[in-house]
Amino acid sequence: LQPNAGSQGEFAGLLAIRAYHRSRGDLQRTVCLIPSSAHGTNAASAVMAGMEVVVVSCDTHGNVDLADLTSKCEKVGDRLAALMITYPSTHGVFEAAVGEICDVVHRHGGQVYVDGANLNALVGLAKPGQFGADVSHLNLHKTFCIPHGGGGPGVGPVAVRAHLAPFLPGDPLATQPSAVGAVSAARFGSAGILPISWTYIRLMGGDGLRRATQQAIANANYVSRRLADHFPTLYSGNESLVAHECILDLRDITRRTGVSVDDVAKRLMDYGFHAPTMSFPVGGTLMVEPTESESLAELDRFCDAMIAIRGEIARVESGEWSADESPLRHAPHTVEDTIGEWQRPYDRQLALFPLPHLRSRGYFPPVSRIDAAHGDRNLVCSCEPLEALATARYG
Repeated sequence: LQPNAGSQGEFAGLLAIRAYHRSRGDLQRTVCLIPSSAHGTNAASAVMAGMEVVVVSCDTHGNVDLADLTSKCEKVGDRLAALMITYPSTHGVFEAAVGEICDVVHRHGGQVYVDGANLNALVGLAKPGQFGADVSHLNLHKTFCIPHGGGGPGVGPVAVRAHLAPFLPGDPLATQPSAVGAVSAARFGSAGILPISWTYIRLMGGDGLRRATQQAIANANYVSRRLADHFPTLYSGNESLVAHECILDLRDITRRTGVSVDDVAKRLMDYGFHAPTMSFPVGGTLMVEPTESESLAELDRFCDAMIAIRGEIARVESGEWSADESPLRHAPHTVEDTIGEWQRPYDRQLALFPLPHLRSRGYFPPVSRIDAAHGDRNLVCSCEPLEALATARYG
């Protein structure tokens, strides 16, 4: 329970793997294989744990390329320490060959770290230990109900097989240091927030947790299928199904019209939505993860917004508007935008109320489009200098 975040759980698990190899005299085992679809914290955690990162390719279906994995294991040889794999993957698919992937790594002397970021698609349905995981962390903020964001506190508990248990983080106040020491100043990390997860688990029970997992998967597939004719899903598994999230591919739309994923994300604000994850894990895409907590009505509201936005893109494609003159490029629209002089080729109604229900449930963003590239390149506030704010009265 000690790690204070999922990323810190990764770090703790990799430290345990390194300590395990050292205890066996395998000091040279310092290479960590990480699929190209992995979250950025995986590579960062591996480097912090003193490992060398080697990237494994994914195939056209979003799965780990088994041939490339085998080749990398053979090339690395006795330097292989671990494979970090997210299951289901960040591409939103269940790795069909996950058992074989784990077997390949074990045959070459490595350990398998399963990133538990997507446990929301597994609880009550599968056990990571049964398909070959040696260590895994759980993201309590996503699967077990604690708040997410806002600076924390977070919790990233780590679970291991028996052979790795002696190498878990120790008590920071212990007189006898453990194999890897502590990763937090407190023995049980952010213990004050754990009752939230405990209460959630107790109230849900096994059947309730399983139902939540099934609902999360069903919701993601509903969104994927409903938007299939408008925004294709990039990766899918058997029978064109996804796991708990789907990646909507906008790259062809961008090539044909100039309308970017940023434009769609900004326009979603006019429809009352914070945008899904943009351009991760694949550039030019939106990753939608509705979870189990959204109702069918809310899923339909989101899909209706996306379909309406696709209709606006079609008007760009037909030549009615250029991309630069479209409501997508000018989004989000503030009230101040629309009460002044209007010289755009689309009307104010479309800007503020693109769907009828928004007249009574509309959201008006307080800030219009900003220069994102400038903000990314200039990390210092661009406010006026303090002297410019001085009043005449005080000189």
